[in-house]
Amino acid sequence: MTKDITTVDQYIAAAPAERQVILKTVRQTIKAVLPEAVEKISYQMPTYHQGETIVHFACAKQHLGFYPTPSAITAFQEALQPYKTSKGAVQFPFAQPIPYELIAMMTAWRLAEVKNKHA
Repeated sequence: MTKDITTVDQYIAAAPAERQVILKTVRQTIKAVLPEAVEKISYQMPTYHQGETIVHFACAKQHLGFYPTPSAITAFQEALQPYKTSKGAVQFPFAQPIPYELIAMMTAWRLAEVKNKHA
């Protein structure tokens, strides 16, 4: 991906053809949970902002990177056991089915966390 990408549509179009359906589905999954969020490119990744950044995602060579913040990684650590995680990220390998329902649940959890912070 290049720094010239300024929209999520451009980001998805620049991804390898075999990954575009997955990226579109991740986008739809997130937007279904966050219909009021601002969608933008931040840190060269699709980003969803509603009060603050809720989640990012990115297409890597062998996996989908999902970035829901460290608190969400901690909250979902049991569900994330099959995947490689780091402080604020999880890697969903393209060689396995992408867990869209888990992405939706983590996104909803992050939205609730942000709303509670700003209540």
